[in-house]
Amino acid sequence: MSTNREIKDALFEQVARIAKAAASPKRLELIELLCQSPKTVETLAREAGISVKLASAHLKELRTARLVDPKRRGKHIVYSIASLEVPRFWVLLRSLAEDRLFELQDALRQLVASSTEWHGASRDELLRKARDGEVVVIDVRPACEFEQAHLPFARSMPLSELRARLSELPKDRPIVAYCRGPFCLMSVDAVALLQSQGYPALQLRDGVAEWGVETV
Repeated sequence: MSTNREIKDALFEQVARIAKAAASPKRLELIELLCQSPKTVETLAREAGISVKLASAHLKELRTARLVDPKRRGKHIVYSIASLEVPRFWVLLRSLAEDRLFELQDALRQLVASSTEWHGASRDELLRKARDGEVVVIDVRPACEFEQAHLPFARSMPLSELRARLSELPKDRPIVAYCRGPFCLMSVDAVALLQSQGYPALQLRDGVAEWGVETV
């Protein structure tokens, strides 16, 4: 018969499986990518800047901890997050790190100047302004991620298409660009491009995971 100590040790050991699976920068990046949309191993490897072999090894660890689910589609294996708790876990972990680690705070400050960031009073205010046409919210992620989930009233304008589609945007209203979240540079690049062309553009740091938009 197990003692209370053995039971307690077993409980912490099981929780530690999640911490162990997340204890890798690249595995965290893969989680962030999968919070946007399901992706093939090849796509994940390319976007994370690692080999397919290494991506597969990291995904195996995440799958063992039941954080991601694989499905076969033709010749490819497509991964998705296993539960809506996974994006919440990622956002909470990242937010805790940002709150406690000065090094992370400094790194984030280097990504974007405060003058180019949206500083509205609340998310509800941004949604109201977007609904009423007072601001234009653009999603600069790939179209497949927009189709999976996006913020209310947002337009899909992938960064790769933005320069060719500038004429679709007004110059008399603020344009708020967002991408995958605070660690993503696509919205930073989008704002820089828009401002260079005379558009009043701002960056929204949060993405669908931070807003709690369902992606599974």
